[in-house]
Amino acid sequence: MPHVAFAPFTGFRVREPEMLELGMSLPGLAPRARAIAGLPSLGLLTLAGMTPETWTRSWHAVERCTQQWVEEIVDCAPDIVAISALTASVDEAYEFSRTVRERGFRTVIGGLHATTCADEAVEHCDSVVVGEGEPVWQNVLCDAERGELAPVYRSNSPTPDWPLPQFDLLGCNPPRYTIQTQRGCPFACDFCAASRLISPFREKPVEAIAAELSAICGMASRPLLELADDNTFARSRDVAELLDVLTDSGVRYFTEADWRIGERPDVLTRLASSGCEQVLIGLESLVFRYPGLGAKGAELNRMMDAVYAIQEAGVAVNGCFIVGADGETERSLDALTLFILESSLADVQVTLQTPFPGTDLRQRLRRAGRLLDERGWSSYTLFDLTYQPDKLTVEQLESGFRRVLTDVFSSAASTRRNQIRRSILRSRRDLTDRAVQPDSGNDER
Repeated sequence: MPHVAFAPFTGFRVREPEMLELGMSLPGLAPRARAIAGLPSLGLLTLAGMTPETWTRSWHAVERCTQQWVEEIVDCAPDIVAISALTASVDEAYEFSRTVRERGFRTVIGGLHATTCADEAVEHCDSVVVGEGEPVWQNVLCDAERGELAPVYRSNSPTPDWPLPQFDLLGCNPPRYTIQTQRGCPFACDFCAASRLISPFREKPVEAIAAELSAICGMASRPLLELADDNTFARSRDVAELLDVLTDSGVRYFTEADWRIGERPDVLTRLASSGCEQVLIGLESLVFRYPGLGAKGAELNRMMDAVYAIQEAGVAVNGCFIVGADGETERSLDALTLFILESSLADVQVTLQTPFPGTDLRQRLRRAGRLLDERGWSSYTLFDLTYQPDKLTVEQLESGFRRVLTDVFSSAASTRRNQIRRSILRSRRDLTDRAVQPDSGNDER
C-alpha cells in the first residue's frame, strides 16, 4: 500500500538570542509559548482524514528539523511527504524537504506561507498546494501513485464538504486539540495573515462541528480545545446553535474573537457555560489605527468596557497588543506598559508588528523601502524586528520592546493577572451554581 507521511513543523520560535533568553526567563511568556508549540496542524489532520483507506499514514510533528527526525520519516518509506510550515519555520521546512528529496522521496508543501510564496516554495519541494488543500488532495495522491506530481496544485474554489480530521493520529492525551467553526475572516486588517488569504470567509455547519467534537470526546475526557478560528462569532450564524453544540459536548476551549462579543447578550450570557475559559481579543496598537479593522475598530474605552463585561460573565480575556506600528515612540512604549500594568485584563499577549507575506502591511512597507531584507523568514516570529520603524531606530524599538516585555511579564505583574484569573474562575463557578440552583441562596465561595 502507498504511504503518506504528514510532517507539520510546529513549535515556538525566536531568532534573536537576547530575546530568546528573555522569553524563557519571564514567567508570563512561557505558558503561552508552550501552548502555541503544542497546537497540532489542523490542515494536515484534515487531509489525513480524507486520505483513502488504500493509503497508510503516519504523523511526525517535531519542533526542530533534526537528522533523527529525517531518519524517522525515511524509515516509513513514504510515497509522499506532506509538509506544513508557518513563515518562521519555513526555511527549516525547505531544508528538510531538500534532505528528504536527496534520499529519493517526494515532498508536497501547503499552508499560508506556501500559498502566498508559491514560486519560492516550488524551488524546494516537488509540489506546492496553493489555497485550500481539500479540493485537490485526491489529485495529489493519484498523481503521487503514478509518480507524476505536478509542480503546483491550485484550489480555485472552496471545498463544499468539511472532512473529519483524523484526530487519532495525535496519539493519547495531546496538550490540546484544535477545531474550526469557520474559515477566513470578514475583516481585512492590513497586518493580519489570517486564513482569509487561503479561503473566503464561511461558517462550518453545526453538524460538522458536532461530529468533530464527538470524535475528540471519544478519545479524551473533557478535553481542552483551541478554536482555530480567526474571529469566532464574527458573522451572521445562529450563535445559539453553535453554543448549544459546544455546551452539549462538555469541552473546555480557548478562542479568538473581537471585543464586540462584550456587547452581545446572545453570546455573553452563554459563553462561560458553553465551556469557553479564555478569549483572545485584539486590542492592537494604542498609537495607530490599522486599515481594514471594519466594524471592530472603536475607541479604547469602549473596547475595555466590553472586556470588563466579558470577564464579569466568567470568561478570562487575553488582550493582544501590537508594538511597533507607525507612530510608536519611547513615550508610547512606556504608556503601553503602564496601561497594561493597570488594566483588569486576565492575560496579555504583546508582539511586534510583523509584515507577513500576503498582507497589505508588507506591501505598504515594501513600497516605502522599509523592509529589512537581510532578516529572512526565520525572523518572522512576532518577536523579532523585520522592518525599519518610522519614529525609532531598529535598535531603539528592539530594546524598547524587550523593556515592555520585561515589565509586563515580570513576576509581580504575572502574579497580579493570575489573581484576576482566579477571581474570574470563582465568579464563573458562582454563575454556574446560580444557573443550576437559582433559588438556593447558597453564597459560599
